[in-house]
Order: sequence, then C-alpha cells, then structure tokens
Amino acid sequence: MADNQLTSESNGIRMGAFTAAVLAVYTGIAAAAGFLGQIEAGTLDIVILAAGVVLSIRRLKRAKGRHMSYFQGFSTGIITALAASVMLGAFFWLLGGISQSAVQQIQARDLFGADLGVLIGGLGIILLGTMTGVVTSLVAMQYFKASEHQAEVSME
Repeated sequence: MADNQLTSESNGIRMGAFTAAVLAVYTGIAAAAGFLGQIEAGTLDIVILAAGVVLSIRRLKRAKGRHMSYFQGFSTGIITALAASVMLGAFFWLLGGISQSAVQQIQARDLFGADLGVLIGGLGIILLGTMTGVVTSLVAMQYFKASEHQAEVSME
C-alpha cells in the first residue's frame, strides 16, 4: 500500500501491532527478570504506548501532509492504542497461562482482599492503554495541528 493511500485505520492497526510487539517483548523481559511488579515497569509500558501513538500520528501526517484532518490524526492514535492494548492484554493472558508466578507479581487486591485474576488484569490493561492513547492523541494533535497553523501565519 502506497503511503499516499494510507488510512487512519490501516495506519493505526499497523502501528498498534508494532507497538504491541515492543510492549510484549518488554513485558516478557520484565516478567522473566522479576521486576514486573514494580511501579516503574508499568510506567515504562505507558511511555512505550505513548511513543507508539505519537509515531503513528507522525507517520500519518507525513503521508497526508496538509490534507490530514484533526479527526484523522486523533482516530489513528486511538486505533493504535486500542490495537496495542488488546494485543498486550492477550499477551498478558497468555503469560498468565504459561507462568502463574509472573502474574502473581502484579496481581492487585480489591477492597475486600480477594485477588483479582488474570482476566481482570488483562481487561485493565486494555482500558488503561486505550484511555492513555486517547489523552496522548489529544495532546499530540495539538502539537501537529499547531505546527500547520504556525506555518500558515509565517507565510502571510
């Protein structure tokens, strides 16, 4: 597919798969090294996801040039985050099936003391990742669209 034919959806899914691959490798290494339960491990997940969303929007911006609408950039960021989060959630479920001890490092407890299982953990990953992608897309589009407006003002 030529870059000028790139759509928000195809770009979001492609970049989401790439971002998910990076996240899965990082999560696998963190689980094997035993630091998956540390707060820093989850923070780096969010940073990787945000970087994937911004790179996805930048890729679409380069392909579309001045013809990229705000909604196209915003939607490609959301699709990227959703695709990456779903794939990372699925990886987390797979990891839970392979190594229960890796998942026990990060199991949360609810207010009544019951352990929350792998299913709820994976769904939490999907929710947190998607919402992070929405906020990151909003911020990134302010940057990408502001540069267009600054270029128009300097031309006048």
